Amino acid sequence: MTTSTVVRPTVTDPALGVFGRSRCLTDRPHEQVVFHEDAATGLRAIIAIHSTTLGPALGGTRFYPYADEATALEDVLRLSWGMTYKAAVSGVNLGGGKAVILGDPATDKSDELLAAYGRFVESLGGRYITAADVGTHAGDLDVVGAHTAHAVGRTTAAGGSGDSSPLTALGVFQAMRAGARTVWGRDTLAGRRVGVEGLGKVGYQLVELLARDGADIVVSDVNPVALARVAVDFPSVQVADGVLTSSLDVYAPCALGGTLTAATGGVLDASLVCGAANNQLADPGVEKVLRGRGITWVPDYVANAGGLIQVAGEVDGSDAVAVRGRVEEIFDRTVEIFDVSRELDIMPGAAANRIAEQRIDSA
Repeated sequence: MTTSTVVRPTVTDPALGVFGRSRCLTDRPHEQVVFHEDAATGLRAIIAIHSTTLGPALGGTRFYPYADEATALEDVLRLSWGMTYKAAVSGVNLGGGKAVILGDPATDKSDELLAAYGRFVESLGGRYITAADVGTHAGDLDVVGAHTAHAVGRTTAAGGSGDSSPLTALGVFQAMRAGARTVWGRDTLAGRRVGVEGLGKVGYQLVELLARDGADIVVSDVNPVALARVAVDFPSVQVADGVLTSSLDVYAPCALGGTLTAATGGVLDASLVCGAANNQLADPGVEKVLRGRGITWVPDYVANAGGLIQVAGEVDGSDAVAVRGRVEEIFDRTVEIFDVSRELDIMPGAAANRIAEQRIDSA
């Protein structure tokens, strides 16, 4: 068994190609990366299968207007790596994969394009199972699922488990409670100032959970509609231009990743970082910056595993009660990671990697 500190830099040199980028992102290269174009519908998509050691690779489909193909490739490689470790540390029998569709979902998405994408997924013969992510939702998965047997997270009317954002938010909340116990000795956010950055499907649900727990909440989002909705539904919530510059107890990144850099980590005024965003650290060295300033980071793929656990329940036939119970166990898993971190004098990111890799290697 080998336990690594995985290096995930931003790789922008196109000369590296697919193989070179994969090796720069992790010492466990991807098994398969597939590019697909359907001229009739305008579909341009990439599916990255990082690992099928524990089972078929499962991961969401991100529909996003990437600046270029190289940026899309980097994103799908990083995200699929994270899914492997997320599945392993969560205890589900699945591997890691991810898909990206290049384009603006507001203008480029169509039933015809989604159908073509479903046929693309089906062509992989079950090695990859798709779900929703940024830019896609359960209704989209209904269309995709009409053309492949390997789509989960569909609407309940179509036989799926529906929107995974409530359970994703619940998992983040449980991880945050565990972090609060580690930092302050109490597993509650009551009276703590929590900054939620990003009020999409998961961020909104997290605000609701935090409000019930008695947290003092400040929020930010680039979408004024999302801000207005939260302001109406939770009048006590404070709206800020950006929570990264606010004085906080907890910073909860719930938008796109990469907000924690050496620069932002060096000025962040918080004691705990725990959120739903993937790839929160711009590079692994940022965790060392945070630790040096007394800030505790909950590894993102641990905190945001609730959605994966939900759709994994579709794959193995678990009922909703069992699935919710597994999501609530994210609290215990986070405590375990902090225990390993303390016992071995390593950072929580390395502790989470260690636990995930032990499970992968034992298979």
